[in-house]
Amino acid sequence: PTLRIQGFVVYKGFLNRTLQEEIVEDLRGVAKAAPFIQPVTPSGKKMSVKMTAAGQFGWITDAQGYRYAPRHPNGHAWPEIPTQIAKIWTDVVGVTRQPECCLINYYAEAAKMGLHQDKDEADFDMPVVSVSLGDEALFRMGGPLRSDPTQSIWLASGDVVVMGSQSRRAFHGVDRIKFGTSDLLPKGGRINLTMRVVT
Repeated sequence: PTLRIQGFVVYKGFLNRTLQEEIVEDLRGVAKAAPFIQPVTPSGKKMSVKMTAAGQFGWITDAQGYRYAPRHPNGHAWPEIPTQIAKIWTDVVGVTRQPECCLINYYAEAAKMGLHQDKDEADFDMPVVSVSLGDEALFRMGGPLRSDPTQSIWLASGDVVVMGSQSRRAFHGVDRIKFGTSDLLPKGGRINLTMRVVT
């Protein structure tokens, strides 16, 4: 089923179990080339998620600020976005531009992501596509102002969300993880992929 909530388009159960397992295997290869790191915000606070990326750019945060960078902090270029992941973008967006970044966030049991906007990209006509793998997450969706009312939905493994048009600049976040709701990842937790055009 497809749900439309405040401009967010939610494709429930978009990826079957076999495809989810294949994508997780692809991500192991990405993480070997570009290991997960625990980012630190410009104010010096450690984020609760661990991050890596694939594509021409990765998104990083440190004392110098939030930004896209063409290299992992270890100095190596980011690996290519795996074909099966890039195909999700094509299937749900169908636009001529391909994603230049696939940000990969790992949420352990206590991890969350505060309300934020994706605003470091140059072309807001291009959507952000989010893929959920592993444990369920309580996803909060708002509007273009932080003070706008929000709605929440539980995202399960295999769900895909498209943030475009009116939801492209909307505030959104993850309030909590329902740990143990999926056996996709051997140690539990959730992986969230977000594909975006950067330039």
